[in-house]
Amino acid sequence: MGIPAWLWFLVAVVAIGAGVALLIVDRSRRASSNRERRRWASLRGWQFADLDRVLPTRWERGVLAQYGSVTATDVVAGSTFTADGRRQVYVLDLDVAGKSTAVLAGIRCRRSTPATVELWLPDVPVPQDSELDLLGPVGSRYAFVTEVASARPLVTPDLIEAVEEIGDDITVVWLENDWVLAALHPADADPARLERLLRDLGDLADLIDPFDTDPNEPLDEGEAPQQIEAGAEPEHSSERLG
Repeated sequence: MGIPAWLWFLVAVVAIGAGVALLIVDRSRRASSNRERRRWASLRGWQFADLDRVLPTRWERGVLAQYGSVTATDVVAGSTFTADGRRQVYVLDLDVAGKSTAVLAGIRCRRSTPATVELWLPDVPVPQDSELDLLGPVGSRYAFVTEVASARPLVTPDLIEAVEEIGDDITVVWLENDWVLAALHPADADPARLERLLRDLGDLADLIDPFDTDPNEPLDEGEAPQQIEAGAEPEHSSERLG
């Protein structure tokens, strides 16, 4: 015996109702996050914007490489003091097709790094078309870079220690051009966590771009640390690189 038409209608109504309820909950959560982020920016004397379509195009690597068209929402812009001095700051949600997929925090350095360095948690897959080379393990993370020879001098024991301090709730930390950036899940990005993350990113920025050096001079290209060995690969590296 076939299923009655009224039962199919009931199933459709329940499905639509569930979808509407989820949409309402998501909008309520985003509105709450917006108000919280706005208050935080105001307390810090930083600027706040609901939406910015251009800002995400400033960067290409890290978590941004996983998506195509991205819009920045709940954007905070300002500057903060690190141990070395004042640096520019951005915090923003990455919105893809109306859904917040990650929160990005970035601190600007005075000069660009000679290579992009992405430091991923081992259980997060790197995009298959990332065109990155595996440099090796960096503490509890794995380093993927655009140029191995240029990236090696950046990965010092001090950098490894600084990255370890950032925490394992941060999906990826990366160096791109003159920025130090990190991404975390939106549910974890309350103002207190963002404050700690910005302090840690500030320490990392001071490490690779100390104010007592000339920003017009290239970064030190000393010997690579022993922790990163040529050709070293994690057992699951093929899953990450394709």
